[in-house]
Amino acid sequence: MFVQDDIQHDVQDDPARLVARARAGDGAAWARLVERYSGLLWSIARSYRLGEADAGDVVQTTWLRLVERIDRIERPDAVGSWLVVTARRESLRAARRASARTGSAPGRAGDVGGAAVPAPPATRPEEVALARERLGQVAAALEALPRRCQSLLRLAALAPSHAELAAALGIPVGSIGPTRARCLDRLLRRLAP
Repeated sequence: MFVQDDIQHDVQDDPARLVARARAGDGAAWARLVERYSGLLWSIARSYRLGEADAGDVVQTTWLRLVERIDRIERPDAVGSWLVVTARRESLRAARRASARTGSAPGRAGDVGGAAVPAPPATRPEEVALARERLGQVAAALEALPRRCQSLLRLAALAPSHAELAAALGIPVGSIGPTRARCLDRLLRRLAP
């Protein structure tokens, strides 16, 4: 019974079936699409160093584009890739708008991916200071990596699958593991004393 439930769950989560159900007005299919891909869309928007509000606008606009164009998607099985491309385009537009508003590149020094570093849980002020310093070191080391490594490491934690991560980065699925390992190695070397 357990195996049968897993198989049925996998079939119901198939992107092509979800798109077909969403086209037919199935709210549960829309909810599953949002649940499955929102983390990836947020990570794409944040990889462009957008602030919280701009990243939220990108994610909303990306979903709006899907609602507007779901009947015209030629490959429903590749809806994840379609969402990635749309989120990239919307993120680039938002980054350009933010840059024009502020007269500088989006994001601030000391931010991690455009987000202010929150205070980590700690009981003493010196622990907070040390944790923030370490986060700053990680952020600086990440920023010093090639853009490809930055994007891969930021997206890897949120991507629902290697296939969607590969689509977001434009690299083969089989390259994800080895490339991630090399990027992590570079990051660790930069953090070494």
